[in-house]
Amino acid sequence: MMARHGIYPKEIVPPVSDYYDSGRFGRMFGKLPAFASDTPQVRRALLDIGAPAGPMDANEDLSADPKLLITDLNLSANNNNNPHLSAGMTFLGQFLDHDMTFDPTSSLERQVDPEQIANFRTPSLALDNVYGAGPGASPHLYDQKTGQGIKFLLEKTGTTGKNDVPRNSQNVALIGDPRDDENLIISQLQVAFLRFHNAVVDYVKTEIGLVAPGEVFAEAQRIVRWHYQWIIIHEFLKKTCGDTLVEDVLENGRKFYKWRNEPFIPVEFSVAAYRFGHSQVRPSYRANFKGNPGNQPFFALIFKETPSDPLDPDDLSGGCRAKRRFIDWPTFFDFGDGEVKPNKKIDTTLSTALFRLPGSVVPDPNAKTNPSSLAQRNLLRHLTFSLPSGQRVAKAMQIPSLTKADLVMLKPWGMDDNTPLWFYILREAAILEGGERLGPIGGRIVTEVFVGLIDGDRTSYRSQDPEWQPFLPTVDPARQGDDFTMVDLLRFAGVA
Repeated sequence: MMARHGIYPKEIVPPVSDYYDSGRFGRMFGKLPAFASDTPQVRRALLDIGAPAGPMDANEDLSADPKLLITDLNLSANNNNNPHLSAGMTFLGQFLDHDMTFDPTSSLERQVDPEQIANFRTPSLALDNVYGAGPGASPHLYDQKTGQGIKFLLEKTGTTGKNDVPRNSQNVALIGDPRDDENLIISQLQVAFLRFHNAVVDYVKTEIGLVAPGEVFAEAQRIVRWHYQWIIIHEFLKKTCGDTLVEDVLENGRKFYKWRNEPFIPVEFSVAAYRFGHSQVRPSYRANFKGNPGNQPFFALIFKETPSDPLDPDDLSGGCRAKRRFIDWPTFFDFGDGEVKPNKKIDTTLSTALFRLPGSVVPDPNAKTNPSSLAQRNLLRHLTFSLPSGQRVAKAMQIPSLTKADLVMLKPWGMDDNTPLWFYILREAAILEGGERLGPIGGRIVTEVFVGLIDGDRTSYRSQDPEWQPFLPTVDPARQGDDFTMVDLLRFAGVA
């Protein structure tokens, strides 16, 4: 018997598969059925839930001054501050996603077998999106004149001391992953990692004493990757999922993310749990302190549906270079100077700008098959990837489910007891953790996948030297190496 909207009855829960992978994508809960059949009725319901001005829209006035959208809390009444996460964590999370996966083939219009998807990014956290295929196979990424072909190529923005990624004559970024030029913040984060590698190359030469270019590059790459992996586990995951959960996974192992031969990307992670970051995006940001004429701060919306001058738009979209298009990182990470801006809480409310994505992000939008609303796009993927409901995953993980009262906003569509996993995980964070971190289901999935990918990488620090700790200098010399954070990375890179 089928329930309303073609949804499976909630009492039928098949056993969970311990192993369900054959390609670079797979499933953590392979025997759980889809939360709903892919019917026109269900698609309409998901489009309604994720629609502009719908229940997930923060309904901000995007015509307001971008600065006021940050400073006037009345203009973002539905986007509450998260006191424990800074604004930069959202974009670090996006950067990590681009390191793990690159699937340009998926579609919102058809059923997809995740095991047959070609992931064009190695499922690991080894900075493939930065290094490409290395100096030999991706020489266009590296400085052949002054960097011996082992330092990254960088270009000037026009502002002293500020760099942009290299670009061709059409402003296309020449980087390991084109998605790292989607917006100004992640593009500048790419610059930070390029400069971090270059600074570590100098460190390897002066402090370790290596000379041969190949040896210098290999050692610098190892140091960069291991410090990066340390930050992922000990800063990003602990802040996002909670110290207790992360330490439990590190000490007691993974319960649900397992594989036979090599790591894979579970669709429960990539399509649902890890999209929590979309709810953290602010409608606008302060990019820098003195980028605008007259040494004024550059405030702008993250995206505008129709941005201005494509050579220097009035939003924070990527794909261009101009004097004011750089990031002052104290806005995004806490340098202790009082300038950092908080992240938004994790909940089922998304900033209005994300319901009207520009053509640079969603080319040729179509209201039904290729919507410009990020919420609609995320919800439709539950059908194309046949994801289970949040309630079924909770039962499989032996975690108490949210109640129908917790999900009452979905009652008009009959999904308050059979909820799309992404929406469920956002609501779980809001109900159980006050929106300050992920809840037990979302946090467990995210932590296990990140730790599992690092453990499955034979070149990672946890595989090669589990007792290793960072040794590059920290902001405060009195701190130990195991306190190495994104602030330290940005300082060492010379971008802050």
